[in-house]
Amino acid sequence: MYSFEYQHPKTVADVAAVLASDPDAKVVAGGMTLIPTLKQRLAMPSALVDLRDIAELRGVRADGDTIVIGAMTPHADVAYDATVRDRIPALAHLARHIGDAQVRNRGTIGGSIANADPAADYPAAVVGLNATIVTSTREIAADDFFTAMFETALEEGEIVTAVRFPVPKRAGYAKFKHPASRYAVVGVMVAETAGGVRVAVTGAGPSVFRVAEMEQALAGSFSPDALAGISVPADGLNSDIHASADYRAHLVTLMAKRAVVAATG
Repeated sequence: MYSFEYQHPKTVADVAAVLASDPDAKVVAGGMTLIPTLKQRLAMPSALVDLRDIAELRGVRADGDTIVIGAMTPHADVAYDATVRDRIPALAHLARHIGDAQVRNRGTIGGSIANADPAADYPAAVVGLNATIVTSTREIAADDFFTAMFETALEEGEIVTAVRFPVPKRAGYAKFKHPASRYAVVGVMVAETAGGVRVAVTGAGPSVFRVAEMEQALAGSFSPDALAGISVPADGLNSDIHASADYRAHLVTLMAKRAVVAATG
């Protein structure tokens, strides 16, 4: 690692002040991506701003017809929170199958979505459930948040503080996981929400995306049979040693069907 200063502010306002005074500083949440990057000397921040001491960024609470999850809430807390398991069981299921025990207890929801890894699970939940991302300066709709591979709508000095999930009528998540990392080779969240059916895919492309044809089919008949014959084009999908673009296209339909079964089961 290169040398850097270590900051541990106590409030979001303190974080904003540090970032405003030092544009080369980096925020660290769980550190699951940033710390390995530093070890490999692929980044050289002037300071690390650790969010772990900011109590207002942690926890899960019900707020009317939504579930609000603080950005520094670990995946394990989301997975086993009684409110999440009762009101959005698909979200608890997704969190319970992220990485391994160490990742689930260190990684955070805010860090995951801010990093916007193309194979991360949470982007499918955020977009599929039509969540709202609350930041230090504003609120961002799920459909506007993820912009490209490892890129989001977050501006310089802006951090995620919470994610607000509307409680769906029903939802399900299914993924084909990488055997070692448990990242999503393809993961699909299907949700019947107050605004209609949403199908969000992670792992298959450079960034999370929705499948309008599947959404329309499920709006007419919420069953796996409604997806028969529907596929996404392989053009533009990820292709690597783990799965070709064609295979990922096949997996999108298969995982979508399984997600519908999970939602109706």
